[in-house]
Amino acid sequence: MRLGFSRRDLLKMGAVGAVGLSLPPSVWSYAPGRVTAKSVIQIWLWGGPCHLDTFDPKPDAGRDYCGPLVEPVATNVDGIRISQLLPKLARHADKYSILRSMTHGINSHETAAYITQTGRKEGRLVYPTAGAVVSLFKGFGAGYSGIVPPYVVLTSAQGRFSECGFLGQKYKPFATGGDPARPVFAVDGIVAQGISDERQQARRGLLERLDRQIADEPHDRCTNHAYELMFGEMRRLFDLNIGKPEVRAKYGRNTFGQSCLMARRLVESGVPYITINYGGWDTHKTHFEIMNRKLPEMDSGLSTLLEDLKDRGLLESTIVWMSGEFGRTPRVQWEAPWNGGRGHHGGVFSALLAGGGFKGGHVVGSSDKVGMEVASRPVYPRDVIASIYELMGIDPEAAMPNPRGMDIKVLPSKEEGAESGGRLKEIMP
Repeated sequence: MRLGFSRRDLLKMGAVGAVGLSLPPSVWSYAPGRVTAKSVIQIWLWGGPCHLDTFDPKPDAGRDYCGPLVEPVATNVDGIRISQLLPKLARHADKYSILRSMTHGINSHETAAYITQTGRKEGRLVYPTAGAVVSLFKGFGAGYSGIVPPYVVLTSAQGRFSECGFLGQKYKPFATGGDPARPVFAVDGIVAQGISDERQQARRGLLERLDRQIADEPHDRCTNHAYELMFGEMRRLFDLNIGKPEVRAKYGRNTFGQSCLMARRLVESGVPYITINYGGWDTHKTHFEIMNRKLPEMDSGLSTLLEDLKDRGLLESTIVWMSGEFGRTPRVQWEAPWNGGRGHHGGVFSALLAGGGFKGGHVVGSSDKVGMEVASRPVYPRDVIASIYELMGIDPEAAMPNPRGMDIKVLPSKEEGAESGGRLKEIMP
């Protein structure tokens, strides 16, 4: 199934700027304080990573909980230890904070993913994800003029529910497709694999000859916009061969590492919201064998991204948010057919926040001694999303445009039954 934009979609992009004219004044007027973030890089660990094996190690819990990962490493922040398979991230703990008490109690992928990315429980309406909301308030609805759409997914959308929700297709993320780790990053609608630039230019010449019969200035603007994507500055943006090979190597010559590098480049070009859809964490079987492969990959990619953003002066204005939809069962399932697997666990899990005004070097909340339940300071998905919105200058109580004309706010209130432990003031300015 094709998940990105087609060339026809890209031809239409020039027409969406007018959407902002119909948005409520609160889109522009909210000012809770000092707005510190301009962009978000969301690293979505699809499938649910185990908190005990990443950012909330429990070395004293024993083999049935820790398996072989019983030697967590000290970080560069006193008192904070993380997985022994994340030594590079341990050297950058001053740049991020760990949320060890994330919770929602849901063990189903679809519903857990939905609440973690929207801040809402399932109901009659499909609400937009945080990426679509940022696209509304900081993208098309705020005069965004970038050629690349304001909400980009590297490399494929999840397909579990509509990310744009009731906001409609204009706020659907641009899923790049392709693989940035390959010699040619074949981005949907921009790089056509197997078709040379010369052939594409010849097609453009034919199209222009046909278009002369239809004098349509808006169509011409949209066409030029699409070809700028295909052959102009944005084409070069997606060409990771432009740059230092040693930088690519430091990120890691794999899909995740190169997606982190691509996300940094998109931030530099002004894109407000980028999601890296990083799958492979649904480890019901042979969990530790998979962790021995995936955690070093994540370690190189994320640590280099944080360091690179910092060195380029971008971390102060870029939020990095890493989370899955839930954690995994603390007790290891050694018996067949799982052979050392872990199940779904929404009771408590971990997330990571860095940059954009969030303080580094902190731990928020805690789980119990075996990572089964929240022990202190529960953090709900709504709390994380509301805190991100605040740092971006988005009012959680602003009205959301919708086709039914209903009174819908950006995020639900406690009066509407939303679970909340409060915004993350411990790590906010």
